[in-house]
Amino acid sequence: MVGLARPPRLRCRVLEPACANAPFLQAFTEAYGNHHKLVGVEIDPQRLSDARKCLPRATFIEGDFLLWQPETRFDIILGNPPYGIIGDASHYPIHALRARKSLYRQNSRTWRGKFNIYGAFIEHATRLLAPDGVLVFVVPASWLALDDFKLLRAYLAAQGRLSVYYLGKAFPKRNVSVVVLRLQKGAQGLALYDGTDHLALERAAYAGEMIRFETDELLQMERQGVPLGELFDIRFAARSPEVRRHPAVRREPADGYVPVLTGRNLHAGWIDYDTCYSGLWMAHERAAELRAFYGTPHLVVAHTKGARVVCAYDARCYPWREEFHLIPRAEGVNAEAVMAYLNSPLVQRYVQTLYRDLTPHLTRAMLARVPLPLSGCSPRT
Repeated sequence: MVGLARPPRLRCRVLEPACANAPFLQAFTEAYGNHHKLVGVEIDPQRLSDARKCLPRATFIEGDFLLWQPETRFDIILGNPPYGIIGDASHYPIHALRARKSLYRQNSRTWRGKFNIYGAFIEHATRLLAPDGVLVFVVPASWLALDDFKLLRAYLAAQGRLSVYYLGKAFPKRNVSVVVLRLQKGAQGLALYDGTDHLALERAAYAGEMIRFETDELLQMERQGVPLGELFDIRFAARSPEVRRHPAVRREPADGYVPVLTGRNLHAGWIDYDTCYSGLWMAHERAAELRAFYGTPHLVVAHTKGARVVCAYDARCYPWREEFHLIPRAEGVNAEAVMAYLNSPLVQRYVQTLYRDLTPHLTRAMLARVPLPLSGCSPRT
């Protein structure tokens, strides 16, 4: 990362956000000398004290980087911003900053959905770059593919050239795949590297689309097929709080009640209707009160099984607490053929090649782009 942040001139303004004890500023100094103007911002006073001891000639500011509005702009910004979703302590890792979340949203142009705080750091850092400045961050890979980051991707594409280095699970004992992001402000285009030096994808122009490990074979497969999202509405199951609140749901079995199904009940080509993994039971005849499509046989696709497509046909119309539900847009779709195709090795290779482990779960956008063959699956045939 320090190599990607090589100074373009003799004396540069260099910033490390959320710097803790300033490891990146220290490494930058070791590589390029201590004559640059070094600045670190840190919200924790104890960590800031450690940083000052390590780099007494640097300028350190105690404050919240996402609310910091300096007058100067920086030639180089590099670091490792915090990761996590701000929310309730029972569900989300970053809850100490919950009172500031509304301020973060007000200051952001790209905040969307639940968002992850590292996305806000990327956006704010980009705004603080000089016209020809360089941003180098190590962040989770999820921004490449998740819809929550579509505004951020478009914003970055408009700001400069993106070079993305996929490193996989680079941090010991951390189950998160990461990339090094380098933004050259004022330039344009996209380069995706597999590791530090293998160029996997390059585009002279980039507008913020999902970033995938595309191959000629898979792009041809998409051109020759019909996107699943054109043939099916992709719905998501009722959420857990809604299921628990429903008057026809209980925590013990009874006559006429069936298990509320989860991803653990879903397998390639079949559904375990007997095991109650959710701990919840519902009157079978009232399942459609949760979601109308529960009352009609339809295809179900796993959301929680990583970069795999796992599909089965729910012929019994059970209630679900999780997963994607495919509702045909027109008559004539061969559900059995679609199920077999989605479970095929070809589709597994398609998904795993394009998306690897960029996200922990299959997303609606990924599923919608899966190309179905015209022969056998589509009502067009």
